[in-house]
Amino acid sequence: MPKFVFIWTDLAVWLFAAAAAFYAWRVRGNANLRATWRHVAHDAPAMCSGVVLLAFIAVALLDSIHYRPLLPPAPGAAADAAPAYATRTYSVLDGLLAHAIESRERTYSAPLAYRSFQKETLIVDGKETREFPRLAFGGAHLKDPAREWVPDLVAKSVQGVVGGALVAVALAALLAALRARSRGQTWAASWQEIARGHTDVPWRAILLTLALLSLFIGWIAALWPWYHPFGTDRTGNDVLFQALKSIRTAVVIGTLSTVATLPLAIALGILAGYFKGWVDDAIQYFYTVLSSIPPVLLIAALVLLIQVWIDKNPQWFETGLERAEFRLFLLCLILGVTGWATLCRLLRAETLKIVELDYVQAARAFGVSNLRIMARHVLPNVMHLVLIVVVLDFSALVLYEAVLSYVGVGVDPTSSSFGSMINLARSEMARDPGVWWNLASAFVFMLALVLAANLFADAVREAFDPRARVFRPKRWRPALARARAQIAQPAAGTQPARAG
Repeated sequence: MPKFVFIWTDLAVWLFAAAAAFYAWRVRGNANLRATWRHVAHDAPAMCSGVVLLAFIAVALLDSIHYRPLLPPAPGAAADAAPAYATRTYSVLDGLLAHAIESRERTYSAPLAYRSFQKETLIVDGKETREFPRLAFGGAHLKDPAREWVPDLVAKSVQGVVGGALVAVALAALLAALRARSRGQTWAASWQEIARGHTDVPWRAILLTLALLSLFIGWIAALWPWYHPFGTDRTGNDVLFQALKSIRTAVVIGTLSTVATLPLAIALGILAGYFKGWVDDAIQYFYTVLSSIPPVLLIAALVLLIQVWIDKNPQWFETGLERAEFRLFLLCLILGVTGWATLCRLLRAETLKIVELDYVQAARAFGVSNLRIMARHVLPNVMHLVLIVVVLDFSALVLYEAVLSYVGVGVDPTSSSFGSMINLARSEMARDPGVWWNLASAFVFMLALVLAANLFADAVREAFDPRARVFRPKRWRPALARARAQIAQPAAGTQPARAG
């Protein structure tokens, strides 16, 4: 049995997932929260973005279970000898994509290529020639690549797309069956409502998103064992595998850094707005001074100090992965400690308004303690701002990590991240011909994550902030549209009133 390795960032990711599940359980038992989130569920772009976000989070969770494989016993070892484990730490995602780790080439290769991107000196018929050598893994099954390459790509692509389409059809049929069972309908009636868009929840848009994801995953699954779909980098590593590994880093940065901002922002924001006076002045001076320092310089200085401290204590870490993850964990804390000022300002302003309301004044008149008033009356009424800022800051922190890694003060160089991929692509784009697929892969994956997070965050902001709501007719609300049409039409058999 392998030895599981518990890393700080893994614990943080799973705790965040557990907190999200607990919050969903609370939403089910709270009518007000359920009605608010129902507004989000009626937004088609938000639900499609939610599907994409769930796919990214699933990859991050699979990459957040680490272990060290058990090594086979050495020849001649005693039966009761202590088990030996590998020095390298793997994740569940690494185990599922082991072929991508093992299929390492010598250097660059273009997407879906069967030969190297660079010419090398080869000996052909006893003569030295400059040719593009065959790849060790990409297209290695082809006997005559010049003739078999294109037909093989087409055949495997068709197989992958057909497999993805079958999965999409199965998901659609399952959804229609579950909906029909919950509503007491037949399967055909449920499917007809979904296909026509006559549902409150935009299931048709959700199924379309799931279908596109299934087609893409099926295409990748059919080609990846035989080719490098997104090419390889300078050291021959698969670019698609690095992009998938970078998802966890982006999710950890976005979630853990956002959560790290909450204690200081909530505590200081409520204290400043509740007590006012010198407490408010002191807190305002504090975050004003902090905001006046360029954040990149402050974070860079703290990261460099931490790096020196880690280098002086190498005995604390058994593997290089634990060292890199500890630096990532501290980077999240630094981003949280230096980024709480905006939320603190919002909570201070909202608290200043709440403490003047009648029920807070009544609680003070009855002698309720300040701590109890802040916990029972102020904090629950500012949590909508906290939730809005949390979902909005996620995408901003993902982009911030890319900037920090680009300038060399982000995650550990041994860790995969979108910023590191973009940083390495600087010299690649200056080549002739340029190596574009490393930058393009990082850009596409990061764009998909950030865009999905932004669209979902807009819907959450609109639902939880009544002043930001845009009341517009929803195409997926046919029942309301039919009711309005019936009210507008005159009753059957009646004549319209005549003037005069």
